[in-house]
Amino acid sequence: MAAKRAGKRPIGTVLADGAYDGEPVYRAVAAHSPDAQVIIPPRSTAVPGAMADRAPSQRDRHIQRIAERGRLGWQRDVRYGRRSLGEVAMMRYKQVIGRGLRARSLPAQKAEAAIGCKVMNIMTSLGMPLSRKVA
Repeated sequence: MAAKRAGKRPIGTVLADGAYDGEPVYRAVAAHSPDAQVIIPPRSTAVPGAMADRAPSQRDRHIQRIAERGRLGWQRDVRYGRRSLGEVAMMRYKQVIGRGLRARSLPAQKAEAAIGCKVMNIMTSLGMPLSRKVA
């Protein structure tokens, strides 16, 4: 609700690598969009917070799930592989469209980015190559 009142779009999910693990990131996301799902793998040395047994945070629940199912089980449960798909999409965009915007004004940059996204969506909709083991 706070995100809508402030004129910002709400965040649905935040996917990040372990470098972003920590309460400050969780707090910042919650301040913007309280209902947002944060999927960041806790460090191997992470321990649950003091309130984990009564009111666990998202991070506490991730730590508990990893203890129960293992890191790979947690990754499957939260669909952590989506982060990799997002990174691959950005890599493709940069390879095809380029690393920077060429337009100088903000409206023109927005149009340029929208065109680039449209091109990538069309390319993706045409299909991905099928790979088969030959030998």
